[in-house]
Amino acid sequence: MASVDLRDNLLGISWVDSGWVPILNPSNVLEYFSERSNPFYDRTCNNEVVKMQRLTLDHLNQMVGVEYILLHAQEPILYIIRKQQRQSPTQVIPLADYYIIAGVVYQAPDLGSVISSRVLSAVHGIQSAFDEAMSFCRYHPSKGYWWHFKDQEERERVKPKSKRKEEPSSLFQRQRVDTLLLDLRNKFPPTFYQPKPGEKPVPVEVKKEPEVPVEIVKPPEERDTKPPAPPGPPRPAPQTTPNKPPPEKRARLQ
Repeated sequence: MASVDLRDNLLGISWVDSGWVPILNPSNVLEYFSERSNPFYDRTCNNEVVKMQRLTLDHLNQMVGVEYILLHAQEPILYIIRKQQRQSPTQVIPLADYYIIAGVVYQAPDLGSVISSRVLSAVHGIQSAFDEAMSFCRYHPSKGYWWHFKDQEERERVKPKSKRKEEPSSLFQRQRVDTLLLDLRNKFPPTFYQPKPGEKPVPVEVKKEPEVPVEIVKPPEERDTKPPAPPGPPRPAPQTTPNKPPPEKRARLQ
């Protein structure tokens, strides 16, 4: 397998020249980008040919090869420079984009690098989760597999045990009290009730239960005196059977 040269991957580096930062503008940003210490600049590009021949940048459209152009400028902090392969005055192929933020030059990653980085981060996170989960797995031939979390046991030991809150009353007590209150309400209904707050109370009509008639007991002088009934013929006395002794037990003949 061929070794990969880390110098070819420019996505992890940046470059800045602090002397140019205060005076950067759209007219001199390409000159700032073409500094010899800039690792993103290609010395074989058409910009160097135009610069040595002291021509304007408009002559780049008539040439063929690699060139750098100012793609976007947002003064005074952001500039975007594109590296492209020119094949004709009207046909170019983009090769790379570079953005300058506050004088610091970075290379913009391509779509393949972004997808590769996101997939690598996701796979690394999943692998780390599996490794951590396997560290809590335990196995025994008689018990099988189970999970053993040491942190959870320590938290349970340190955490104070909360006392279970007792209920003020049971269901039976609440139902019994409601029954007693309903009986008292029926026996002693309210005299007034208030439909809405602030209104005058309205009297309640209480239905009186019918009174039970009381039996009048007359004095002994006013009671009707009747002559006693004549005695009837005497009733025969009930016959009583004489008490017989229990029969004697006879001996069995063998």
